[in-house]
Amino acid sequence: MIKEQIQALAKKYADEFVEIRHQIHANPELSYQEFETSVLIQKKLTELGIPFDVKATTGVVGLIKGKNPAKQIIALRADMDALPIEEENDIPYRSKNNGVMHACGHDVHTSCLLGAAKILNELKNEWEGTVKLIFQPGEEKNPGGASLLIKEGVLENPGPEKIFALHVHPGLEVGTLSFRNGMVMASADEIYITIKSKGGHAAAPQFTADTILIASHLVVSLQQIVSRNNSPFNPSVLSITSFQGVMQPMLFRRKLS
Repeated sequence: MIKEQIQALAKKYADEFVEIRHQIHANPELSYQEFETSVLIQKKLTELGIPFDVKATTGVVGLIKGKNPAKQIIALRADMDALPIEEENDIPYRSKNNGVMHACGHDVHTSCLLGAAKILNELKNEWEGTVKLIFQPGEEKNPGGASLLIKEGVLENPGPEKIFALHVHPGLEVGTLSFRNGMVMASADEIYITIKSKGGHAAAPQFTADTILIASHLVVSLQQIVSRNNSPFNPSVLSITSFQGVMQPMLFRRKLS
């Protein structure tokens, strides 16, 4: 049966794709800058004889046709970008790029999709339909690489009936998979708020508007949006994850008589 064939090939090629994951992890690239990662993916697909297109500058979209290609079209998607985080892990394949790290598992996602591509391509005479491979750039930063790929026709020619968007989940036991239709995790939008007011010295609060205090009240109030203004049937998260405050001292002048 094809299930047993897939399992056997996954075991056979496991070390190869663990090594690819280590290579990607050691060379992380930020959103929309995944040039080396894109080249690696293109090289691997070329070696496998899988045709592909490059979209949204660094995105890669491959196509594997099995028997009766029009019967069903399925897409498998993995993201490629890393985060602006300094890696502190002491491992042989730690990040070589200062301030950039694969902290969200996208190196695993890309490696898994490459592994699936190799196995499905090797067994393409054993299954029916078409599998579209979507290597997505810019998942971590707006406007989102998915939107750019869609604008460039990733969901057309051919259009997939279903898309499986992979993401690792440390909370699950090794070897366990979970599936769900629709939304699973929170999507990331960004909000930037700047508060400006009269500054001064902390020892003379009567001469200032205390911008830090104003901003602190705003952060506390924003946390009530989800609990008091959002329906409990609508999953949502609002997190203020960064706060920078600068107090500009005011010059004190006294008129001399």
